[in-house]
Amino acid sequence: MAGFGAYGNVRAEAVPAYLVVRPPMTKKKSEKSAAIVLAAGLGTRMKSALPKVMHGLAGRPMIRHLLATLEAAGIDRIVVVVAPDTDSVAQAAAPHETVVQPHQLGTGDAVKAALPVLGDFSGDVLVLFGGDPLIQTETVERMIQRRRADDDPAVVVLGFRPDDPTAYGRLITDGEGGLSAIVEEKDASPEQRKIGLCNSGTMAIDGNKLADLVRRIGNDNAKGEYYLTDIVALAIADGHSCASIEGDADELIGIDDRADLARAEAILQDRLRAEAMAAGTTLVDPSSVHLSFDTRLGRDTVVGPNVVFGPGVTVGNGVEVKAFSHVEGADIADGAVIGPFARLRPGTRIETGARVGNFVETKNMTLGEGAKANHLTYLGDSTVGAKANIGAGTITCNYDGFNKSKTQIGAGAFIGSNTALVAPVTIGDGAIVGAGSTIAKDVDADALAVTRAPQDQRAGWAAKFRKLAGRKKKG
Repeated sequence: MAGFGAYGNVRAEAVPAYLVVRPPMTKKKSEKSAAIVLAAGLGTRMKSALPKVMHGLAGRPMIRHLLATLEAAGIDRIVVVVAPDTDSVAQAAAPHETVVQPHQLGTGDAVKAALPVLGDFSGDVLVLFGGDPLIQTETVERMIQRRRADDDPAVVVLGFRPDDPTAYGRLITDGEGGLSAIVEEKDASPEQRKIGLCNSGTMAIDGNKLADLVRRIGNDNAKGEYYLTDIVALAIADGHSCASIEGDADELIGIDDRADLARAEAILQDRLRAEAMAAGTTLVDPSSVHLSFDTRLGRDTVVGPNVVFGPGVTVGNGVEVKAFSHVEGADIADGAVIGPFARLRPGTRIETGARVGNFVETKNMTLGEGAKANHLTYLGDSTVGAKANIGAGTITCNYDGFNKSKTQIGAGAFIGSNTALVAPVTIGDGAIVGAGSTIAKDVDADALAVTRAPQDQRAGWAAKFRKLAGRKKKG
């Protein structure tokens, strides 16, 4: 349901493909499908320099959610209609074709801009909105199947039933899926306004008829725009049948402003959480867990409250991610324990059975099998061997202001608390570094390395100090 601004008379992520395994849609050899995605809306109500379809949902631009849905549905060709000077949208759409709509003159004009790219394509053509990213693969498949039904409808319109139908066009149907008209709110009679089935704007169209229908759309209206919905009346006037199917209102939420974006995020998060739990992950407080489109959580993994997963996270089986942890671009192997209050940044690999505790930050590093970093530690650009122990307050000093260097800690090594490891440096297998040390040279395997100032002890000094301080206070 695209916005009123660019696409006229209709308002306006698909679930990651890996989360839903299904066979591709069955089609005859001669049956091909294409999709035209209308993504030229400027999204003025977003109050943003970023094109509307580039705003993020669950860790990626909303346009990518819709494209992933179409790819999962087995659509043969996808053409994305973009506005001038929106290279970011074209890049996000790649490798799919893009075409520029020079002027925002309505949905019909946008589809017309895509016709030269489609050429003589004669299969089924879907028209969808880049600002409607939550439409699901099953709905796309149902639309194409309805278009291919025996009654051969020229146009299939996707309807939905919003809680408040005000401002939406109504679908006038025969009760059996046949569509006789789309009536806009302002033109509807009182009886027609009682109809709950509304126009989403998404259509499946006979490719053999598409070009002729689109070229005949007029712009005799208050905005002087070309509305794609007019092709229903044109097709019926030509003697062709039209039809409708119904989708869920949640999957047809259109994003026009920041409030819509937040609502879409909430819907998508609920989907992702439900799928994670159905696949065998425990979410202790599901509503507080934030997932990304590509988050992969293993069986018997337990995720505590207020955990955030950014893009690029894979979690193995039997992992525990404790409350208030933030994980992004990380790979966590079976049986690991993370958090609470841990931050795993991109490039992190936590091996089997390793532990990352509270207020530990990792980046571009590997924590070996069974290794532990339980408290208040930063491990960046480093490798920690199996069963090594990293004491509280340890820091890998990986950046000198110009270059980043690597720290290597061997298997079974013990790093004492409050240690600074100045990279590049290697700590050998089984070595021990005493607490409070600053290590700037390699340490041999099984060696002890300590760097501390000599301890100076002065007998009775503390008592004398307190006595002198007390006298000054009285004076």
